[in-house]
Amino acid sequence: MKITDLTVTLFAWDDIPATKYGKLAPTFEGSSQLGLVTIATDEAFEGHAFLGNASRSAELDALSITRHLKPVVVDQDPLDRERIYQDLASRYRMTTPRAIGAIDVALWDLGGKIAGLPIHRLIGSYRDRVPAYASSPALETPEEYAEQAAQYQADGWAAYKIHPPTVSAEGDIAVCRAVREAVGDDYRIMLDSTWAYDYPDALRVGKVAEELNFYWYEDPLADDDIGNYVKLRQQLGIPLMATEYSPGGFTAYAPWLMAQATDYLRGDVAVKGGITACLKTAHLAEAFHMNYEVHHGGNSLNNVANLHVIMAIKNCEYFEVLLPSGAQKYGLVEDIDPDEQGFVYAFNEPGLGAQIDFDLIERKRTAVLS
Repeated sequence: MKITDLTVTLFAWDDIPATKYGKLAPTFEGSSQLGLVTIATDEAFEGHAFLGNASRSAELDALSITRHLKPVVVDQDPLDRERIYQDLASRYRMTTPRAIGAIDVALWDLGGKIAGLPIHRLIGSYRDRVPAYASSPALETPEEYAEQAAQYQADGWAAYKIHPPTVSAEGDIAVCRAVREAVGDDYRIMLDSTWAYDYPDALRVGKVAEELNFYWYEDPLADDDIGNYVKLRQQLGIPLMATEYSPGGFTAYAPWLMAQATDYLRGDVAVKGGITACLKTAHLAEAFHMNYEVHHGGNSLNNVANLHVIMAIKNCEYFEVLLPSGAQKYGLVEDIDPDEQGFVYAFNEPGLGAQIDFDLIERKRTAVLS
């Protein structure tokens, strides 16, 4: 079997609500484009992935796929995923992890369809469900955060994560205190400060998060600030989580591990280059007795791919559901939603197993790149 073609169909995503996650995270609203990546074979099997998200339109990466990466893939055996991944990763100077990741996800979808197995079974399943946590947008007041956290607690979600406004350390501390008061002492809450602080503010906020028994403290410092993460970790008892956007690909995790700069590793199929890269990282983290907490994937089909990874590894505790839904969910007939016990469940049809809304994509199609 050989790959015969690779295309990216761009389609419009409209009516995205105004959303932000902190002063250094993208703020977006209105319209974007997603891309449907399709890998075709000479035996009628096709693999798919989504490219792009509400804040990063797919055309930014689509051209590098068709210009620089398609020649690597066409005429190859679609089951040679590892070799293809290595060839794609060696071309990172000409492209992005998101482009490489979309091709890798489509290859895994294709492999699962060829084998007649869902991806997590193809890898080797560890479980069939995982608890989900609600991951807030940046809100205006501590009271809004407290109300939202209490609602998700009442709805049965496993945990709630704060993306604070990051206007000031004092304001973020007020949010943390309001949320803890609203949900009580036993409910799990986390803090993701989106790389906003210098070391003194990161320590100040971290001490409060530790006092309030937060479950983890995520990305308080710049994404390449290994030295200050080492210092911060020495001063705090709360687990630190970094590496979501640490520069580089899979091998860039090594300095963080060697420096003992973080308690958890972080990533997803978009920002780290696909299912293959995420599995490598999860197994690397396991060797160091660390969790690999999978980040939200930016679009609906990436989240399905993330969920397959989580179902096939031991060392990830949660599935992240980033709010609001209108800025995160698009393009599937049925999306991922937690049940009344706060769990999300494995997809069990071949490949990714999610039903893509091809009718919507056709209606909203803006271009086809080949």
